[in-house]
Amino acid sequence: MVVIALGADHAGFTLKQDLKAWLIGHGHRVLDFGTHSTDSVDYPDFATPVARSVRGGDAALGVLVCGSGIGMAMAANKVAGVRAAVAGDVGTARLSRQHNDANVLALGARSTSPEQATAIVEAWLETPFEGGRHARRVGKLAELDEARKEKAADAAAR
Repeated sequence: MVVIALGADHAGFTLKQDLKAWLIGHGHRVLDFGTHSTDSVDYPDFATPVARSVRGGDAALGVLVCGSGIGMAMAANKVAGVRAAVAGDVGTARLSRQHNDANVLALGARSTSPEQATAIVEAWLETPFEGGRHARRVGKLAELDEARKEKAADAAAR
C-alpha cells in the first residue's frame, strides 16, 4: 500500500474522482485535498497542500489533475523537494520516475480519458527510480532547492 496525496481543480474534479476510486480499489490509501466539486477554483490552492504532504512525508507520492496538468505541476514545483512532472502517456510517466524520480504526477483532464489516466498512474506507481547517472542530476535539483531556501532566509533576515 502506498499513501498518495490527490488534488484537482474544477476541470480535474471528475477525473480525480475516477482516479481516487481506482487507487483505493488497488489497495492504496488516498489523502484527498480537493476540490470536491466542479465549482471554479484556483489550482495552486490544491497543488500546494498535495506537494507539502509529499515533502513532509505524510504521502509517499502525489497525483494532481487540472485541465492540462501544466498549472498544477508549476504550482507543485514551487514547493522545495517536489519534482512534479506532467505526463500524457505511459512512456513519459515511466521516464519521469526512472530518470527524474518524480514524486508528483500531473495529468490533464481535457486530454486524458479515465482509461488513459489509470494506465498512466499505474505505470508511474510501478516504475522505480534508476539512480546511477540520474541520481547526480536529481541531486542538482535538490541543490537548487537549497539555494532557493538560503536566498529566502537571507532576505527574511534583512
